[in-house]
Amino acid sequence: MLAKSQKKYNSNSFQFLLIAKCICNMLVFMELKEIYKKDACYKPFLTSLLLIGLSYGLYKGILDNYLAEIVKMREFDRGIAEFFRELPGFFLILILALFSSFSSERLFKLGGAIMILGLVMMTGLPASAVLAITSLTIYSLGEHIQLGMKSSLSLQYAQKGLGGTSLGIQSALSNLGNVFGYVVVIAVFSFFSGERTFRLMFFISLIILAVGMAFSLKMRPTEESKRDISKFYFRKKYKKYYMLEVFYGARKQIFLTFGPYVLILFYGANASAISLLFAISAIACFFASPVVGRIIDRLGYKVVMISDTLILVIVCFFYGFAHHIFSMHTAFIICSVNYILDAVISLASMASSVYVQDISDSPEEVKATINTGISVNHFISILIALFGGWIWQNLGIELLFTLSAFLGIMNSIYAATIKKKPNS
Repeated sequence: MLAKSQKKYNSNSFQFLLIAKCICNMLVFMELKEIYKKDACYKPFLTSLLLIGLSYGLYKGILDNYLAEIVKMREFDRGIAEFFRELPGFFLILILALFSSFSSERLFKLGGAIMILGLVMMTGLPASAVLAITSLTIYSLGEHIQLGMKSSLSLQYAQKGLGGTSLGIQSALSNLGNVFGYVVVIAVFSFFSGERTFRLMFFISLIILAVGMAFSLKMRPTEESKRDISKFYFRKKYKKYYMLEVFYGARKQIFLTFGPYVLILFYGANASAISLLFAISAIACFFASPVVGRIIDRLGYKVVMISDTLILVIVCFFYGFAHHIFSMHTAFIICSVNYILDAVISLASMASSVYVQDISDSPEEVKATINTGISVNHFISILIALFGGWIWQNLGIELLFTLSAFLGIMNSIYAATIKKKPNS
């Protein structure tokens, strides 16, 4: 079944897509001088994002299959692994409190160094569940430190009124790197398999990540990013943002953790098929990211926050119930398409960062609030990760993805209550 679906995508058409998207997005990247401030170190930042994205594409492209095929994790085990992987996000505000005097640039570099350590462990340690989860958690710690810094730096480096565009470029470059990483995984796993192949891919990912972080060493802090941030930054005016992060964190966690695992365990997808799906998803996001960013700047973050719900409900319905309506082969294709749609509509989450920037009083407040939002986001994420596997195993994927749709609807209803800042 999977072999037939993979034959539909030949290498020539895939290369054409890569070339086409690069040409189409060149117009956006030619305007970088108009988008970013003159004193911003945006060139090494964007180069680093591209290489980190490439490394992540290799890592993510094989991770779920590595855990399923080599470490032998099942549904509930995967939920436990995701619980520990998301813990650094939950404790992010406490972790960053230890480095509250660090600039955004230094924190970005620190996160990369920790990610390198996690990949070293994943590459060299035996394939046991405990060691795999430990490596995964350390990598995740660095990833989450960088997560808030990417958004903070993108907003900080952008000219006034172009924060959404800057975030779109950041997302597009990361997805471009992801695409090339996924393509390599597709090519390798079309001919090879086994534990040695997985470890080789982890090693290549490690080398590329190290090169990406070498470029980040050229980033120098601006006066804005040098300012200290509060160790705990909760403000009443951001309560809607925090609540939106709770809804978004819950609904995205279901797809992030269990979306690929449904395709692997329920439909039998191998590493090559999963990476092909990730690659197409990243291409779609590469195209869509700058567009969504500009829509946020032109139509406003509130419109974008609300409008993605209809697509989400359709996505969740088919992901949970397609196998009841269609044959397994057709259901697999439908679920794959819906996974891509979910990745695209998830780009709407950029709107919340622009919302924070709109109501904040200073760049350091934006930085602190986004990092606090990540921890709030992960409070519900770790619960979903822990109980999502149990729900799937005992109550079925139908209920799991119905829950995701419900959370998405609640997110949009709550977003509708936002009142825009005057003259924004």
